[in-house]
Amino acid sequence: MRLDGIEKNIISVLEQAVSAVLAQRNAQPAKPHELKIELEIPKEKANGDLSSNIALRASKPVGMNPMDFALLVKERLDREVAASKFLKDRVERVEVKAPGFVNFFLSISYLGKMLLEIKRKNASYGKASIGRGVKLQVEFVSANPTGPLTIAHARQAAIGDSLANILEFLGYDVTREYYLNDEGTQMDILGNSIKARYAELFGSGEPFPADGYKGTYVIDIAKAFKAKFGKKYLKTADIKVFREFGLRWILNDIRKDLKDFGVRFNVWYSQKDLRKSGKVEKTIGILRDKGYIYEKDGAVWFKSQEFGDDKDRVIYKSDGNATYLAPDIAYHREKYRRGFKRIVDIWGPDHHGYVPRMKAAIRALGFPDASLSVLIVQLATLYRAGQVVSMSTRAGEFVTLREVMDEVGKDVSRFCFLMRRISSHLDFDLDAVKKESMENPVYYIQYAHARIWSVLDRGRKTHIGAKFDSRLLKEPEEVELMRVLRQFPVVVAMSGKALEPYTILQYLQDVAAIFHSFYTKHRIIGDNHSLTKSRLILVDCTRIVLANGLRLLGVSLPKKM
Repeated sequence: MRLDGIEKNIISVLEQAVSAVLAQRNAQPAKPHELKIELEIPKEKANGDLSSNIALRASKPVGMNPMDFALLVKERLDREVAASKFLKDRVERVEVKAPGFVNFFLSISYLGKMLLEIKRKNASYGKASIGRGVKLQVEFVSANPTGPLTIAHARQAAIGDSLANILEFLGYDVTREYYLNDEGTQMDILGNSIKARYAELFGSGEPFPADGYKGTYVIDIAKAFKAKFGKKYLKTADIKVFREFGLRWILNDIRKDLKDFGVRFNVWYSQKDLRKSGKVEKTIGILRDKGYIYEKDGAVWFKSQEFGDDKDRVIYKSDGNATYLAPDIAYHREKYRRGFKRIVDIWGPDHHGYVPRMKAAIRALGFPDASLSVLIVQLATLYRAGQVVSMSTRAGEFVTLREVMDEVGKDVSRFCFLMRRISSHLDFDLDAVKKESMENPVYYIQYAHARIWSVLDRGRKTHIGAKFDSRLLKEPEEVELMRVLRQFPVVVAMSGKALEPYTILQYLQDVAAIFHSFYTKHRIIGDNHSLTKSRLILVDCTRIVLANGLRLLGVSLPKKM
């Protein structure tokens, strides 16, 4: 995460300063490692480049006012920074701000050197080894293959794929997986729906199932079935052939839509294969041997309440059929058996109540609780002409991912599905995002990237022989741009730690805004070749950061717009 260890060195001197102040006040414990120090990027530009709230926490044991404590820490920091060969030329000053934040301002000379480091690293700028090659699985989308992917699935796809990109960039060994629920009640309903539409094509009066899927795609599948088999299955009572035909049809569409959306999977894991392998029964047997399975009212129950769930859960119903929980527990056990040390599940809001029972199963099986992260992605509401577009796969009233991509394109779709935090509901206005104006957020960022290419193309021969001099970059917009570019590795690390791609999107919006302001106010290519050279390097570093960030989000990098 750190290019030259500046955060590490700042934390080190902070620890020494805090420890010394605590010891001076005879506070126990006075050991630095017992008060973990973390640095943050301040939200307000006036608060410097890096900030710590350690004074707010460390002042409590000694009963001091946080500001007074922070001022004592600053006194020691000033001496430590001045005496440090590493920090004295990198940290310009230290300030304290209410209610007790310790803020660090980096020097212009250091920020200038950072530009050369960005140029050198180029596409690798922001990469880190935080993951240390740990095997990590991201399971996302995993929509039942009973219909096309809707915008709800699309949002999960954009988040899951972007998050996998970010975690790979941070050094994890990432596997992207789609869990295919290719059997069960919903698949039977699909089979019955196709059978009924197939019969209708021959004028049959067979009633359509009350709980059937009413989307026009079912009619398309029925027509394809008729074209292949004719009347062969018109009188059959077995829905298996319809179910399997529909599964293949819909799965092919899902695969194509995801590919065109820029989403790839390493593994498509079949629930049917899981059940046939006997791994479901084996997993439940392990829980039974541990004493976590019992029978009541003719059903088989899992003692999930012992592991944090609000009540015990049924594994097998009284009719002997397994609930959804049984194969899901077995599937998660298989994830660990396949060597994954960290697991990230991305689910829709209808699965919110499912989290405690899955966490309970992981604990019962003996796997580390922290190894499983479950992200609940809130729904997206689509608007067209100011009106909400309703969605229901069963009723056939839904907007597909394919329709959105056809209307606004892959880039805009992906970007807009990431425009809110995972925990926040998303309003997607089709009319707004189709506008090619600076009010359109994805256009705003891509235009910055294209504008930079135009500048670099014009400036290619204007600075031959000139040398880069960071001291010439002293305008407020130039300094602000250098400061924000330095933050990219930290922002990527923060995004990976929080499992939140929106952090990077928000950052890219800030970079684009600062660049557009700089571009508007200052002439980049001028008569002063050294200044031109220095500004072109600043501009090119902006391009590198925008490009690296957009790649992580799966959005393309236009050179012309």
